[in-house]
Amino acid sequence: MPEPMDRPAPSKRNGSRRRGLAIIGAIVLLGAIGYAVYWFLFLAHYESTNDAYVSGDVLTVTPLEDGTVQAVHVDDTQRVKRGQLLVELDDARPKIEMEAARANLARTVRDVRATFAKADELRALIKQRQVQVDRAQADYKRRADLGADGAVAGEDIAHAKDDLAELKAQLAVAREQLNSTLAQLGGTGVADNPQVLAAASRVRDAALSLAHMRIIAPVDGTVAQRSVEIGQHVKAGEPLMAVVPLQSVWVDANFKEVQLADMRVGQPVELESDVYGGDVTFHGRVAGFSAGSGSAFALLPPQNASGNWIKIVQRLPVRIALDPKEVEKHPLRIGLSMSANVDVADTSGPVISDRVRDGTPEIKPRDALAPDVEAMIAETISANAGDGPHK
Repeated sequence: MPEPMDRPAPSKRNGSRRRGLAIIGAIVLLGAIGYAVYWFLFLAHYESTNDAYVSGDVLTVTPLEDGTVQAVHVDDTQRVKRGQLLVELDDARPKIEMEAARANLARTVRDVRATFAKADELRALIKQRQVQVDRAQADYKRRADLGADGAVAGEDIAHAKDDLAELKAQLAVAREQLNSTLAQLGGTGVADNPQVLAAASRVRDAALSLAHMRIIAPVDGTVAQRSVEIGQHVKAGEPLMAVVPLQSVWVDANFKEVQLADMRVGQPVELESDVYGGDVTFHGRVAGFSAGSGSAFALLPPQNASGNWIKIVQRLPVRIALDPKEVEKHPLRIGLSMSANVDVADTSGPVISDRVRDGTPEIKPRDALAPDVEAMIAETISANAGDGPHK
């Protein structure tokens, strides 16, 4: 009969179990220590949130004059360049007003030129009157001298005196007329005469109204919210579409107030977008902090001075500036969700930003038109001023 197999002693089995548990405990302890070290050296210096969204400027395109839409050259999602034609309005009436203003300028220049000619005429008349007065003065003196000897009748002397007084009055009238004419001229030439300047301003105003019939893109960007259609009569200030400069977007990250103690302007930020996932990491820096929490600027701010108050941790919008090169390589859209991870190890930066914004979009759509208008005004003045201004 075979002998039964030898079984390990209970004490040996217990010893193996204890060693296994000790190894597992050591591994867990080392893992906890490693995580504590990692948290102390790295995670403790980061503040994270996934309550972050892409923001940017949304430039509303509106007409500056009333008009009827003749053509629409762009549509939603289309990229446009600054100065590109977006919408054309009917320009028939502004063209007529432009021609009328230019004709009025020409007529005003001719009137001012005639005023200068009148001044020259009055100067010549004054010289003529002065010669007549001098002659009458000499005649009167001669008659008066002869009358003392009885050679000339007293009636002739009286007539000579009256003639002299009449010529002096005519000289005074001519001088007053010249003064009145010179007051109208104001010591200016034709081109800088107030009447001519006013007429030239009306030409510029008409040219501006004509330019407003062509609505162009104020900045580089993407068209959004297009609502205008051909044939529509639009009013000044009515929104037609929006242009969004996606190359200059930023991120508004909403951090809890308990996360802001060590957060400073200029700290580096790593971000991920739900669009690209973990394959793309964006890099940026804290640009500034909002002046108040989101609830403070809500349409209906909370009223906490009531008996049923419950404390709610507030969130403060933090603006994060992105790297333009990364945004150009991986475009973002306004409103997209982001997750932000701020490195708060360096707390030397300011809490309140004193940065002046760079790259603010400026609307200067008609800079190229000004030289053409000024050249037309100068040409009109020159063509109607004759030999030029008279001083």
